[in-house]
Amino acid sequence: MPGKLAGKVAFVTGAARGQGRAEALRLARDGADIIAVDIAAPVETNVAPPATPADLEETARGVKGLGRSVVTAQVDVRDYAALKAALEDGVRQLGRLDVVVANAGIWSYGLSEEISDLEWQTTQDVVLKGVWHTAKAAIPILKDQGSGGSMIFTSSTMAIKGMQNLSPYVAAKHGVVGLMKTQALELAPFGIRVNCVAPTSVNTKLIHNDQTYALFAPDLPEAERTADRVKDRFATIPVMDVPWVEPEDVANAVAFLASDEARYVTGLELKIDAGQTLK
Repeated sequence: MPGKLAGKVAFVTGAARGQGRAEALRLARDGADIIAVDIAAPVETNVAPPATPADLEETARGVKGLGRSVVTAQVDVRDYAALKAALEDGVRQLGRLDVVVANAGIWSYGLSEEISDLEWQTTQDVVLKGVWHTAKAAIPILKDQGSGGSMIFTSSTMAIKGMQNLSPYVAAKHGVVGLMKTQALELAPFGIRVNCVAPTSVNTKLIHNDQTYALFAPDLPEAERTADRVKDRFATIPVMDVPWVEPEDVANAVAFLASDEARYVTGLELKIDAGQTLK
C-alpha cells in the first residue's frame, strides 16, 4: 500500500540529526523522497555540539534504507544563495517539491542584559532568518508547479510562554509564528498551506549538553550532571509525567501537517508540549 506522501518530495533543513533526521525519516517512511540539508559544522554561540557531515550521511543512509531517494547538501541556512542552489539542485534531481520543513535552529543562554550582540544576532539569523530563507527559496518553486504544497516551520512552546535566559531564542521563535501566519495568508490562494509545530523540550543534543545541564542543575558537581540526574528537573516543565518528548513525536506532527489529512489546516501552531503551555 503506497504511503500517504507517495510521489512527493520533501525539503528538510537541519536534517543531520535530532528532529530534522526524525522528520526526514518519517516523511520517507510515508513515501516521500528527501532533500536533506544541514550546516554539519559548528555555529558560533550555539550551546549544542555541532552536527557533522557523517551525521548528515547517516540521515541519507536511513532514507535510502526506507527505499526512498535522497539528495544531501552541507548548507548554512543563513546563506540564501547556497540554500537556494541546494534546493534547486535537489528539485532537478528528484523532479518536484511538495513539502518544506524549516527545522534548523540553535540557542544560547543568558539574561537579556548580559547576552552579547553576537549571541542575539546569530540566533535571529539562524532561527528566524533561516526559516525565511527556506520559505523564500521554496515558494517560487511551489507556485510554479501549481499543485499546492505544505510548509512546516519549527516553532517552540517558548513562542507561546517565553522562558528566562533565552530571550534571543524566544524572540526569534515568536517571529517564526508571525512569519507563518503571514505566509499562510499570502499563499492560501495557491493551495500552499503554512503551519508550525511547537514542541516542548525534545530529547536531542540541543538540551543534552554541558551548558544546558549547568543551567538546570547548577547545584550539582559538573561530573554528576547527566541526563539521569537532570531529567526530574526537566519533568517540571510539562504537566504530563515526562521530562521531554522524543524527536519522533515532533516528526509525527510534521507528517500529519505534510499530508492530505491536513489539507485544510493552515495558519496553525500545533503544540507537541505534553501540556507545558497549560500552566
